[in-house]
This record gives sequence, structure tokens and C-alpha cells, in this order.
Amino acid sequence: MTTQPDTRTEARDHAHPGDVPPVVADARPAMTHREVLEALSGILLGMFVSILATSVVSTSLPRIITDLDGSQSAFTWVVTATLLTTTISTPIWGKLADLTNRKVLVQVALVISVVSSALAGFSHTTETLIGMRALQGIGAGGLTALGTVLIADIISPRERGRYMGLMGAVMAVGMVGGPLLGGVITDAAGWRWNFFVGLPFAVAAIVVLQRTLHLPAVRRRRVQIDWAGALLLSAGIATLLLWVTFAGDAFDWASWQTAAMVGGSLALLGAAVAVEHRAAEPIIPLRLFTDRTVVLAVVASVAVGIALFGTQVYLSQYLQLARGRTPTESGLLTIPMVLGLFLSSTLSGRAISRSGRYKRFMVAGSVLLVAGLGLMGTIDETTSFWLLGIYMAVLGIGVGMLMQNLVLAAQNTLPVQDVGSGTATIAFFRTLGGTLGVSALGALLSHRVQDLMVDGLRAAGVDPAALGGAGGGSTSSLPDVATLPGPLRHVVEHAFGVGVADLFLVAAPIALLAFVAVLLLREVPLGNRSGIEQRLAAEEAGTAGA
Repeated sequence: MTTQPDTRTEARDHAHPGDVPPVVADARPAMTHREVLEALSGILLGMFVSILATSVVSTSLPRIITDLDGSQSAFTWVVTATLLTTTISTPIWGKLADLTNRKVLVQVALVISVVSSALAGFSHTTETLIGMRALQGIGAGGLTALGTVLIADIISPRERGRYMGLMGAVMAVGMVGGPLLGGVITDAAGWRWNFFVGLPFAVAAIVVLQRTLHLPAVRRRRVQIDWAGALLLSAGIATLLLWVTFAGDAFDWASWQTAAMVGGSLALLGAAVAVEHRAAEPIIPLRLFTDRTVVLAVVASVAVGIALFGTQVYLSQYLQLARGRTPTESGLLTIPMVLGLFLSSTLSGRAISRSGRYKRFMVAGSVLLVAGLGLMGTIDETTSFWLLGIYMAVLGIGVGMLMQNLVLAAQNTLPVQDVGSGTATIAFFRTLGGTLGVSALGALLSHRVQDLMVDGLRAAGVDPAALGGAGGGSTSSLPDVATLPGPLRHVVEHAFGVGVADLFLVAAPIALLAFVAVLLLREVPLGNRSGIEQRLAAEEAGTAGA
């Protein structure tokens, strides 16, 4: 089956028998099969760079925060800062993709992502590291939005399934290769070198995209970004995240600070909706939410983001602080989850391209996601690594069958002029869910670990002050387990083993929302025209009408 069908015979997406096919602007495919594969290599390499720049530090974060004398709160914010700016910038990148040159945009995003990562390598305080990671998130937002949009440009929905599977495979390789590479580099040369490893890959991606990605000239609308809406949206989300992070630590959950921050966040987000409603080119077009598939994909993506990102981030803490593993070993131990994601994403994508049916795979994925999170909620510091591997594999298989197919289902129903914004909107809500999940679950872990440590020390007849303030609270430093005496080490390992497991138990019922949303999806047959072909046809129709 070729990647680009002949537009003379496939000139419609979902036409019914007897309908007259619309006029297509060009009888030739916009790109040949070879050109598609060459361009796809650059797009996937760009996405790999983004994933690698983020994942390469995941196994070394406990050591980084310890070396920089950071706290549990700092650990959370190193992750949250990237997710926050990724969340905020993703819809802006998506809107720019609908208005300007997508090829230039993806190259700019690559430069921002990797240069900021390199700057993070020179950090000497957690504050500097958090700032550079926030800048890195802006580039990651562009690559998150633009990679999927460019694939939609050159590949039809019917063929896109297997290429979405390849995207999932690239994500899996980046997710497993990054932590493994980061662990080896950290153990051999120091954690700072983790931040420089993405530079050669970024240069290669920029060169490959420049040489292989040749999008046809298409008339663009006048660039008119709704900066007021973007500012209000960013401020509202940032305020909400700050509240989730500091409530229960810097101030009580039931306090005037909570009322001020939550009320202010809701007011800012309400103002953002009002501005978006009136804007000529809204960052998130409200008309997208009249599409049932988009709404359900958004709901499921939020749940997936909370369940996946909000728990996966803390696996490195479990493996290193509860199980005493090195960064390299903790990266190796996550292979079952990433292998499950790799296989399920690739195989389900191919099956979808053959049959044109996607809902059955999404339902199965959502069931496995809930099951995997529930199983991970049963672990502690004594769980067999073989059993842990099986649980992680179940979780990875569920994610692989669900995450990218949510985007595919929404793209298939969107008009071509909204594909960029629609794709970015789904990515935005998925990342927003992940950001909220990391912040909320991080706060939960901080207090849970502190309580477990205090209880464990008192049960052992030890004064909690013996840990030197490393009680696991959000204002204390993460403990260096290797330097603790036996009884104290056991208390710390138990606290993090049980505390991280509790996060999975909290995430499991949230993942049920994804299952319900997928069940309610109405499956629409996958179309046979790429985004380029649809835009050319729309322009031809507009020209003929004029």
C-alpha cells in the first residue's frame, strides 16, 4: 500500500456512494513515497531530539538535586517547569503552524530545545536549572505540536496509523535510550554531560529537515496571534500550578492564599475564554469543542497525562531511593515499560492502517492503562524486579495503544485549516494533565514520605532529627541513601517505596476517565487524503468560487 494515494482516484475523505468528488488542485501527489519517507526521517529525528533532551536526565535527577542541595520541591519543579512551558507554548506553536512556515518553525523549536538544554548543564543552583528547563519546555512544545502536524501534512489518515506507530516507537527509543545514556554518562563522567548529548542529534535533525522536507507553497492567512489570550491562559495555568505546589507546605490548603490563588486562576482562565471567543485567530479556537471526537480526545488526554507523566516521573526516585539502584541500573529497569510501549504502538499502528479501525485498540489500551497503574500501586521496597517489570510492561502497552491514536482520531475529523490548532490543543491538554499531575502528586509524595519517615524513625526509637532534616518534606534535601546507616536507610527505602506506590493508586481511578471517554468515541472511517492534498483542494475550490 503506498503512502500517498493518487488524488485522481482518492479525491475525497469520507464521501458517500454517489457523491461527486470535489476538485483537487493538483492531479499529482504532493510528495512522492520516497520524499515522504525522507521527510519523515527528519521529523522523527527532531522528535527524538526533544525526547532525548528531556529523558536523558530522568535517571540522574535524584543525584543532580542531591549535588545541588535541592529539596523534594526543587525535584518536582525541575520537571514541572519544563511541562509548564511546554503546556503554555504548545497551542501557540500550533496556531503558528496554521499561519506560517512549518518547516522554519520546527527548526527554531529544535534550536531552542537543545541550546537551553546545554545551558542547563552549567547550572550551579536548582533555581538556574529550573529556569533553563523552563526555556527548554518552549522548544519541546514546538516539537510536540509540529511533529504530529507535519506528519498529518504529508500522510493521509488511513496511512497515518502505522506512522503514528513509528512515532510511538521513536518515543519509546528516546524514553529508554535517554535514561540509559544519562545513567551511563552520570556514572562515568558526571551528570552535567547529560545536557550536552543532544547537540549533535539536533544539528543532524536540522540538516535532514532542510534537505528533505519540501512542502508545496500554500497561501497562508495573515499572521495574527492572540497574544492577550495566550498571556491570560499562561497566567491562569501558572497560578493554578503554583497553588498545587505550595498548598499544604507554605500555607494551609484551607487558607486565604488558597482562595486568592484559586480564585485568581479561575478569573484569569475565564477572561482567557472570553478573549478567545472574540479573537480573530484564537490560540485555542473554541469551535474545536463543538466536535464530539475532539472533546472526548481532550478528556482522555488529560487523564492519560495525569496518569502517565504524573507517576512516571517518580519511578527514578523509587528505583534509586527505595531500591538503592544507580542511575544506569534504574534506566535499565524501565526497559519493560518502554518495550511494551514500543511494541504496542508499532503493531497497533500497522493494524489500524490495514483495517482503518482504531477504537478497539484504544479501548484495549485504556483498560491496560488502568490495570497497569493499579498493579504498580501494589509495589513496595521489597517487590520482585521480575514482577515490577511485568507491571511496567502492562502500563507501557496501554499507553502505546492509546496516546497517539487519540491524536489520530481527532485529526481525522478536523477540517484541514484547524489541524495544527486541533493537534496542539490535544497535546496541550495532555501536557497540562501531566503538569498538574506532577505538581499534585509531587506534593502528595513529599508529605507522604515525610510522615512515613517520622513514623518509621519513632518506631525504631530514633529521633527524627537524626536524619539532619532529610525527612522527605518539601523543604528538606533529598537523602543520599548510600551514606545512611542501616536502620535509617531501611526507613528511607520503606518511605519512598510505599510513597511512590501510593501515587499509582491515586492515578488509577483518574485513568478510568480515559476509558469512559474512549468508550463514548464515535469511530469515523479514516480518510485517504493527506493534509497537503486537502489544503490544495480547498484553495482550488476557493479560487474557482472567486
